Amino acid sequence: MTIMYRQCKRVKSFWIAAALALGSSVSQASELPFFWQPPEATDREAFLPEEMPPGMQVVPTELDGPVFATAEGKTLYIWPLRGLRNGSVGDRRTTASTCDGTIYRETAGLMSPYPPGYLLPELDKRRSCEDLWPAVVAGADAKAVGKWTLVPRANGQKQWAYDGFPVYTSHLDRQLGDVLGGKRYEEGGAGGETGALRFAIGPRPDLPPELKVRSTNTGRMLVNQKGFTVYVSRADVPGKSNCRGECLKTWAPVLAPQVARVHGEWSVLERSPGILQWVYRGQPLYIYIPEAGAESRGGQVTGNDVPGWHSVFTQRALPPPDAFTVHDVRLGQVLADTTGKTVYVYHCNDDALDQQSCNHPTSPQAYRMAVCGHGDPELCLKMFPYVTAAPGAHSRSRLWSVMTIDKHTGQLAEVGQSGAIQVWAYRDRPVYTFGRDRPGGTDGDAWGEFNGYRNGFKAFWLRDDYRANAFGP
Repeated sequence: MTIMYRQCKRVKSFWIAAALALGSSVSQASELPFFWQPPEATDREAFLPEEMPPGMQVVPTELDGPVFATAEGKTLYIWPLRGLRNGSVGDRRTTASTCDGTIYRETAGLMSPYPPGYLLPELDKRRSCEDLWPAVVAGADAKAVGKWTLVPRANGQKQWAYDGFPVYTSHLDRQLGDVLGGKRYEEGGAGGETGALRFAIGPRPDLPPELKVRSTNTGRMLVNQKGFTVYVSRADVPGKSNCRGECLKTWAPVLAPQVARVHGEWSVLERSPGILQWVYRGQPLYIYIPEAGAESRGGQVTGNDVPGWHSVFTQRALPPPDAFTVHDVRLGQVLADTTGKTVYVYHCNDDALDQQSCNHPTSPQAYRMAVCGHGDPELCLKMFPYVTAAPGAHSRSRLWSVMTIDKHTGQLAEVGQSGAIQVWAYRDRPVYTFGRDRPGGTDGDAWGEFNGYRNGFKAFWLRDDYRANAFGP
């Protein structure tokens, strides 16, 4: 949500509830400011300044907020140690990087159902971890500053570390603001089903201590320290709350301490003598009481179903191309194509010790072919067909692009190459539909290993109040 946008353009009241029937289409993405901010919006997440080594910078991104980058604009990542089913892999704090020049040939047996000792696919093309994730090397005279420290590398060089973890760039990032190596997470990332992922790093958001930011599939959402979603009301006016009496039985003001510091986009209002409420971008903040029960795990956004109330984001992504729509499904809302077929993203992380990603067209397609067609490319095209792009299609959002794919191999192809098709890609990975879905269906969700997270397909969730899919990897 963009609060300024909500003030200057009144949208249809409670548009979510207008399509409660299972599988009903909500509308074109360009008409849905609930999920995305309009292209003309300028909202960006404010952050706390911190000391950085010379040459490092903070770069704004469309989905992940501000991230750290090199002087050349390459986003920075860490690979924190993660416990998997049969061991742990990744970097430990304050120790040397485990991402080196070794080219692994066999599975490590860290994740069932892959036993150790099996040959990995396309060994003739396999690259080393440090080739895919170049270390951010410090100069000989570099000194630690703030959270930035130095760890040794096997070749005698020093590598920058942030919060104790060695820092890398990704070979996938090409432009300033690209975050194609992995999303940014504020709460430790996805569970062990995904394998040991890399995460983009960035400065702390500029927030009161009572609040934090949670990354979602559509932007950076404000929640309180217990994880409950923060809301604003259209009935309020800048700096003034009109939630009184009966309203307070459903909506709890986000209270500020007497020592609250008013600065930047943050201010307070006095609800009654000595009782202060936080105000963000001119709008008083609330918690939806029905979501804040003792057994609630947080992360629900059901308050958006109340007319006039909306969750708060420090920033949202731009709308996807007009080729996509939004549909209500059994557990929430998903992105769909123009026919109403749910859109899917493919996840893949291999079982070598360096845990290489295998969901990009430049990586081996054997894993995807195995789960979508038993190794048969033609069956894969029927089970999970690509979402094709019309000639000349383009996107205002940098998260979406058109790429040319050899539909038989799944690899990148040249324009005009035999068997080449133009497909939509999200974060530089093709997106798909599921051949067995009806419009509004999600039967392909969690198709593959470990609920689709290790090697498989997940629906493009925009909202899920039950399984937190909208906060997934």
